[in-house]
Amino acid sequence: MVPNANTNEEIHHDLAKQRGMTNLIGLDTYLRCSNEISKPDAKTYELSYKRTSTMPLSPFAGEYKPKFLPEFPWAGSKQVFTMDVLNENVNDGNQGTQMDALGHFGYTDEIWNGEGEADLTSLKYFQGYTGKQVKPSPESPLKKLGIETVPPIITSAVFLDVKKHIFQGRAMKAGEYVTIKHVEETIKKSPNIKDRGILPGDVVLINTGWSDNYQDPDILGIYYTKAPGVSYNLVKYLSEKQVVGVGLDTWGVDTFADESEFGPERSQNPEGIANPAHHYFLTQAGVHTLENFNLKDLAEDNVDLSCVIILPLMTEGSSASPIRPVAIGSPNT
Repeated sequence: MVPNANTNEEIHHDLAKQRGMTNLIGLDTYLRCSNEISKPDAKTYELSYKRTSTMPLSPFAGEYKPKFLPEFPWAGSKQVFTMDVLNENVNDGNQGTQMDALGHFGYTDEIWNGEGEADLTSLKYFQGYTGKQVKPSPESPLKKLGIETVPPIITSAVFLDVKKHIFQGRAMKAGEYVTIKHVEETIKKSPNIKDRGILPGDVVLINTGWSDNYQDPDILGIYYTKAPGVSYNLVKYLSEKQVVGVGLDTWGVDTFADESEFGPERSQNPEGIANPAHHYFLTQAGVHTLENFNLKDLAEDNVDLSCVIILPLMTEGSSASPIRPVAIGSPNT
């Protein structure tokens, strides 16, 4: 049966509803990208880390153990091919450089105390989708807000080096927050964005310096234990700017630390929300969280404005995806 025009319109409307801020991706963002790509001194910057069995691993996503198989000769041919597989029960989408789908986080009306079975009857996601609409059963894939709903992200990226401009080259400590003031001061000190600012449809990349703890092999095991992050007021500020995604050189965008290490900005967090950046970005604003970004080359070349290309896998029903983001921009030396 050939779908009629009304059916196609309904499908398009439903997809647009699930996409949040990525609905802004289009001609305007492509033109901003072309301006950066076409500069004679533009360079390509890899923003991801190599995916290996020895990289820092998320404690929430299982082991990551690629197995490399022997060569396979093709019968009746001179050809030989190679293959590899991943271990069972690995959460590939949440390991390494990755992005979260809007369906990665939801919230309930009441706080769960960690005992017994959580009551999910009031569970809601972005756009007010109910738990049953997004995930009808415990074993089902996401039926709404999965990573396959995210379009190719091709847009301008604003790079905010708070490590350099705010902390005078010191890496941010666990528990510290990037604030609105930090962002505004960094923009003033960045030549290509001081007059431009942050535009709707931008991706914002923030260099905290926490990636100084990223090792492969991960001998010290520091990287995933704690992290600095963005303040809740900054989360709302960036959402009001209508950015498409926010990425840090950390594993969680949110701030993680021992109780004594949290900065005063923690008081901004809403009650009962353990991960306020994830909560607001994913469930309220439709902004994607981008994690484990390798921003060192952008920092070295002072690339405060670039074209960024982020392509999540179209894994139907998944809550996240590994990505290989690249930025194309001109050094400011």
